[in-house]
Amino acid sequence: MAQWNKKSVSVEVVKELCERYKIDPVSASIFARRQITEGKDLLYFLENDLRFQHCPFLFSEMEDAVDRILAAKEEGEKVLIFGDRDVDGVSSTTILYDCLKEMGLDVHWSIPMGDDTYGLNKKIIDAFAAQNGTLIITVDCGITAREEAAYAAEKYIDLIITDHHNPVEELPEAIILDPKTENSGYPFCDISGAAVAYKLVQALRFSKTELYKEDICLLNVVPVNEAYTIECLKVRNMTIKSKLFETIVPGTVDISRTKLLPFLDGQQIFVWDAEITKKLLSKIFGNGVEFNLMDLRPEIAKVFKFAAEKSLLALKDLSKIAHYSEKPATEIEGFYNLFVTFIQQKNAAKFPDDIKNEEKDLQLVMLAALADMMPLKNENRIFIKKGLEPINSGKSRDGLRELINSLALNGKKLTATDIAWNVTPALNAAGRLGQPELAIKLFMSKDAKERLELAEKIISLNEQRKQIMADVMPEAEKNALESIETYSGKLCLAISEKIPRGVTGLIAQRLAKQFNLPAFTVAFLDNLCVGSVRGVPGFNAPVFLNQFGDFFIDFGGHTASAGFQFERAKLDEFLSKLKELSQTVELEECEEFEVDAELPAKYMTPDVLKIIDSFEPYGMENQPLTFMSRSLKIYDVQQLGKTERQHLKITFDCGKNKWPAMFWGEAERYHRDFEKEDRLDILFHITRNEFNGAVTPQLILEDLKRTEQQ
Repeated sequence: MAQWNKKSVSVEVVKELCERYKIDPVSASIFARRQITEGKDLLYFLENDLRFQHCPFLFSEMEDAVDRILAAKEEGEKVLIFGDRDVDGVSSTTILYDCLKEMGLDVHWSIPMGDDTYGLNKKIIDAFAAQNGTLIITVDCGITAREEAAYAAEKYIDLIITDHHNPVEELPEAIILDPKTENSGYPFCDISGAAVAYKLVQALRFSKTELYKEDICLLNVVPVNEAYTIECLKVRNMTIKSKLFETIVPGTVDISRTKLLPFLDGQQIFVWDAEITKKLLSKIFGNGVEFNLMDLRPEIAKVFKFAAEKSLLALKDLSKIAHYSEKPATEIEGFYNLFVTFIQQKNAAKFPDDIKNEEKDLQLVMLAALADMMPLKNENRIFIKKGLEPINSGKSRDGLRELINSLALNGKKLTATDIAWNVTPALNAAGRLGQPELAIKLFMSKDAKERLELAEKIISLNEQRKQIMADVMPEAEKNALESIETYSGKLCLAISEKIPRGVTGLIAQRLAKQFNLPAFTVAFLDNLCVGSVRGVPGFNAPVFLNQFGDFFIDFGGHTASAGFQFERAKLDEFLSKLKELSQTVELEECEEFEVDAELPAKYMTPDVLKIIDSFEPYGMENQPLTFMSRSLKIYDVQQLGKTERQHLKITFDCGKNKWPAMFWGEAERYHRDFEKEDRLDILFHITRNEFNGAVTPQLILEDLKRTEQQ
């Protein structure tokens, strides 16, 4: 029997969350149970401003990547963007291509077609070298291409790798932007390949501004009793490179003996109020020391009127970012936050087309995050929220608009779940069936008629993909079921000549869900075996595959999903090794449900939908909220099904409100586990049901129990 876990939470923690962040008690208790209690994490649930995304120049090699691309533009070099065939790869390729094309570069794109294998290869490099190409930029791939990078160098081709997959121990010789590498510098490792490409594009756009590669210093002086603290931040490309805090008693130290002079050397010095700051510095060092200060207060006040008459002490507490900090913000930190926001506003006004293009880019970043099942935390949440905004306000980008219309999704408010269930599978179908170029052309075409035709072709391919799955799944299920005993009940394997390589991931995903086991699917492609693995909670796919040592030609992926290739001649060795390693797999003994909150009958009102909406978007690592209610009175029970009664529709009497609930595939539990006269404890999600234009709240049951009689 499934176990319902409702974690106890601290009343003090819930109260603090309510008071500090102005949220309701139910939401606060959900955050507490999900262990989302720190400001840096709550920020991404409660805010959706792009100001809260991470600066692209936090990547340690971002400036190198930008400079190499700018040099390619200056010298008229031929540039190739090489991506992957899935939604993430297609989105990455489109985002970067659009930007470089607009910049005026001689740029081309390439992705694996037909039965081409994943990743950069020597054939692609040779073809590009023959065209006198000199720079390849990979997107959503390349982090394992050490041999290919060396080969490109032999052909006098430079390589920029933008990827997000797990790196190998020895990295390729290239400029690398991958948040999962040890020294990437980037603070959040779980962004998509498209997000990495988008960060590169952001940095390229910033390179047009006067502050690109400029070293500046933000300086502030704070009186402390009889002394003064000089606060300094060294900033380059909007990132803090170093800090200096020095407390000095006036008249006790000559400026030449402080750390201040070398820290300020060669930089512009920005202050909030130049007149006051100069007076304070004169008190510290005497009138003989001159500082060349640039006063930002008048400039910032033109953009933010509220700041005109305020001190940094007053302004620091108005900062939203500071609001989510665990420690009180210092004046210089408040100054930095205000400065960054000011520069962003200034650049937006100067380059309005960049803002329009960013809106288009974010729609693709949103698609990639959902298609690649990125964890919905940190800045991924902002990417998805901002990506959905234009779609739901009738401003979908070219290509996506035609696809949404062709899928009959226009006219309704789309959620991340809608996109993940309908849009990304259609786009992925093009790549799975060997025609990923259709998806890229859909997003790049300037002709509305052509885009509509491409959208319809992609949908047709998705229907073919569904039919392929229907044809192959019975045999895959049979193979997997028979394999479970071979692998001691720890995993399952489907392997067949009939499985097309493009659907191995989908088959593995379905098998993992069906058998609640890590699932492997292997297809044959000439002299290769091409496989996918999908995991269950607690199983790390790349870590498991890494135990094979150097067996694979190529492998990689994410925690829950990975792909691999090996020589067909090594199939028996693979099966033997898989059997051996299956003994290392540890699985959860019984199904467990984590309860987010308990809702008494009196709280079962349509208002609860506001809480549901506030936790959107849902997906990986932010599953739909799971609620529990006790002793609900049954109003009606219906058994549903076209050919046989497979499902239950139970209507609960919650006082003023009657709540319909669907219990999919569980019709047999009526009369076995409960009767209509019983009261039930239920475990459920809350959704919206749309029918004939009407939208009503509905429960989706996960489990139920007859209420114990007291």
